[in-house]
Amino acid sequence: MTNQDTINGPSFSLKNRLSRLIWNIVSVFFFRYSPRPLHAWRSFLLRLFGATVGKKVHVYPKVSIWAPWNLDLGDECGIANGTTLYSQGKITIGKRSVISQGSHLVAGTHDYTKQGFPLFTKPISIGDNVWIAADSFIHPGVEVGEGSVIGARSVVSKNMPSWMVCSGHPCVPIKPRVLEGINK
Repeated sequence: MTNQDTINGPSFSLKNRLSRLIWNIVSVFFFRYSPRPLHAWRSFLLRLFGATVGKKVHVYPKVSIWAPWNLDLGDECGIANGTTLYSQGKITIGKRSVISQGSHLVAGTHDYTKQGFPLFTKPISIGDNVWIAADSFIHPGVEVGEGSVIGARSVVSKNMPSWMVCSGHPCVPIKPRVLEGINK
């Protein structure tokens, strides 16, 4: 299966569908109900299903993941309970980035201009040192630049620049993000 956009949408082969079935079973019995501190265990399970997972990654047990093989998680990133990673396409989350509870990163959608609403995917890229605050929605094909903060309940349908605080529906850059004690 390719992670690229396609005219007729991605093909979900029998192998892909069986892999998702097995992942869903493993997710329910071994991922979702694992104790909160067992981040290494959940990272192991994600790697077992093809995810690229860096060091000291914290993925909490109540994260919903569609296809682990489409995930690339950088060192020390954190994914909070209640987050949905709808990884029909590739989702990349950079080092030391945080995805807060209730957020949705959706890498697949439907072409409403065509008969039958065919599925297509576009990758999502979250840079290093980014904070996606609670209940945010990240659309397919969006890149969030390094160091950005996306405010709570934002709807991000366009790329966001690096080192900016961004918020709203639609999400827009508001002001530069300045870290205390660090010159940018």
